[in-house]
Amino acid sequence: MRRGHRGPAQGLHETIGNTPLVLLDRLLPDLGSRVHAKMEHFNPGGSIKDRTALRLLADKVATGELVPGRSVVVESSSGNLGVGLAQLCRSFGLRFRCVVDARTTARNIALLRAYRAEVEVVTEPDPQTGEFLPARLSRVRELTATVPHAYWPDQYSNPLNPLAHHRTMAEIDDALGGRIDYLFCAVSTFGTLRGCAEYIRERGLSTTVVGVDAAGSAIFGIPPGPRLLPGHGAAIRPPLADPTLADEVVHVPDLDAVVACRRLVRREAVLAGASSGAVVAALERFADRIPAGSSCVLVFPDGGDRYLDTVYSDAWVTRHFGAVSHLWEPRLTTSV
Repeated sequence: MRRGHRGPAQGLHETIGNTPLVLLDRLLPDLGSRVHAKMEHFNPGGSIKDRTALRLLADKVATGELVPGRSVVVESSSGNLGVGLAQLCRSFGLRFRCVVDARTTARNIALLRAYRAEVEVVTEPDPQTGEFLPARLSRVRELTATVPHAYWPDQYSNPLNPLAHHRTMAEIDDALGGRIDYLFCAVSTFGTLRGCAEYIRERGLSTTVVGVDAAGSAIFGIPPGPRLLPGHGAAIRPPLADPTLADEVVHVPDLDAVVACRRLVRREAVLAGASSGAVVAALERFADRIPAGSSCVLVFPDGGDRYLDTVYSDAWVTRHFGAVSHLWEPRLTTSV
């Protein structure tokens, strides 16, 4: 039985949310502050995007706007939201067409197809920007206009996306009794950060919100550049983005995120995804600005099982970054 339920869940949707908040006391032992992680991979689809997917669909199913057996949900996704929508569409009896691109991992495509989603891969980037996201969105618009009974949730501009994460922040607030000095949150569609920051401002909390973006991401106004890790950052600023909601911003290179992911495994036995590693790297960079005795919360959007061929593959890391084994901490050994 999941936390927050007095009895058996009455459907898959009731298992979304109420994820654990875990103390990480070995991550930065010299920090002098308490660090907790919001472990979103405990959602049934394995990521924080389950919350978004539920908010985008549930009310429309309840009101009859989306009809099982007739309606077709069409969305662009690089991975996690697609999986979240695929499982809920299967649960609600809706068809789902997911537009991905050539950078989407084979593992994520396999997950989508396992849920019987109809997957379309965009193989050519947008000719004007050289990026895949505009090309994916263009294809989604075409499908929405031509497929009967199509519905495009539009995670990039739908206000229901950040609204889903008011609950995420409410769970953190309840767990810590309102004592959250720093919140570190990765950005892509800006839904999680916006929802959490709006909750913080509405409740008058004194929390400093630290936005964690990818180096090469255009969300906070720097020129876009190459990025290897999907799901963190964006080539264009999403409509939901409001840079003023982040009190501080840290840009994290791909390699730093990879190193932090592996450090997290070694120190805390937490196998987390790339954007979670970026959040850990941001905390490390920001550490000298955090007063002793502070309460810090890191939002970990997903687990590491979808990154076994990238972040946790020595061959992949060496191929993209060269011989970087000297950056990994030595394995802990136990004398017998």
